[in-house]
Amino acid sequence: MENVLRPLIVIGGSVVLTLLLGWVVDLLLRRVDDRHPETPLWDLLRRCRLPFQVVLLTALLRGTYRETQWQPLKTHEATIGHVLWLVLISAGAWLVVRIVSAAVESSYARYASSTRDPARVRRVRTQVTLIVRIVTAVVVVVAVAAMLLTFPGMEKVGTSMLASAGIIGIVAGVAAQSTLGNLFAGFQIAFGDMVRIGDTVVVDGEWGTVEEVTLTFLAVRTWDERRITMPVSYFTSKPFENWSRGGAQMTGTVFFHLDHSAPVGLMREKLQEILRDCAAWDGRDWSLAVTDTTPNTMQVRAVVTAKDADDIWTARCVVREQMIAWLYEKHPYALPRVATSPAALPLDHAWPRAAAPIPDGQRRSQDGEDHEAQPRTGRG
Repeated sequence: MENVLRPLIVIGGSVVLTLLLGWVVDLLLRRVDDRHPETPLWDLLRRCRLPFQVVLLTALLRGTYRETQWQPLKTHEATIGHVLWLVLISAGAWLVVRIVSAAVESSYARYASSTRDPARVRRVRTQVTLIVRIVTAVVVVVAVAAMLLTFPGMEKVGTSMLASAGIIGIVAGVAAQSTLGNLFAGFQIAFGDMVRIGDTVVVDGEWGTVEEVTLTFLAVRTWDERRITMPVSYFTSKPFENWSRGGAQMTGTVFFHLDHSAPVGLMREKLQEILRDCAAWDGRDWSLAVTDTTPNTMQVRAVVTAKDADDIWTARCVVREQMIAWLYEKHPYALPRVATSPAALPLDHAWPRAAAPIPDGQRRSQDGEDHEAQPRTGRG
C-alpha cells in the first residue's frame, strides 16, 4: 500500500501545490492590475501563468521524484532526472521570454498612449518588435546550449569546437554573408528610422503598407491584399519611396485632358464643391490650373490634399469621377473630341477653284505676243 500512496502523495502534492501557487500569483496580479489600471504590465504578466506553473511543477518533481520509492522510477532514475532537467531549462526559457515580452509591450503601450505623433509611435513599435525577437533568439540559443551541456561528453565537443573556432568563423562568415547582411540591415532599419511598421512605401513599382519587420525580411501589404516579402538589405542598398517619412499627410494630383473650350473657372467652383463633400479631403489646400496645351487639347491639373496615402487615393478617385460626370452632363463640349466634321463654307458659299494649267502652244503664243508688245529700245 505504501508503494502506491507514496508516489501519489509526492506527485499529487506537487501538482496541487503548483496549481495553488499559480492561482495565488494570478489573483495577486489581478488585484494589482485593478489598483494600477494606467499600466498594462500586470495584466500582461498574467500570461506567464502557464510557463510559471510548468517551471514550478518541474522543479518540484526534480527535487522529490526520488522520494517516491517507486521501482520503475528507481530503474530509470538517471533518464527521468535528465528529462526533468531538459524540461526545466526549456520551461525556464519560455518563462523568461514571456516576462520580457510583457515588460516590453507594457512600455510600448504606455509610450503610445502618451505620444501623439504617429510616426514616433510606429518607430518605437518597430524597435520593440525587433528587440523582442532578438531577446527570444538569444534566450533560445542559451537554452539549447544549456540543454546540450547536460549530455555526457559535450564538454569534449565544446573544447574541440573552441579550438577550431577561427576556421569555423571564417567559413560561417563566408557562407552566411547574405544572412549577416540582412541581420545588420535589420538593426539599421530598426534604429535608423528608415522604415517603420505602418509606413506607406513604394518598392519595385508596388504601393503598399509595411506590415511586418524582422531581422531578416520585411513584409509589405499591397492595396489588393497581396504580401510582398523582401530582404531587409533591399531597403539599405536600393532607393525606395516612403510616403510616411516626415509625416503621413500627402498631396495628390488629378489630370484632365480637355477641349480648349473647357470652362476652367466653372471647373474650379465645381472642384471646391466636390471637395467640400469629400470626407477624404483634409481641408489643407486645393487648386486647379491649366498646365499644358496641345494642338487638340489642353491639360488641366487639380491638386488635393489628405491626411494619409489611403485618403489621398480616395480623394483623387472622387474628384476624377465626379468632375468627368459633371462635364459630361453640363459641358459635353469640353470633353476631347476628334474633328471629323466638314470645314465651314465661305461667305459666298462657293469653293475657290484652282487655276487650270495652260497648254504649251498657247503658253508660247502668249510669250510671243508679250515679246512683240514690248517697246523697242534699239537704235535705227
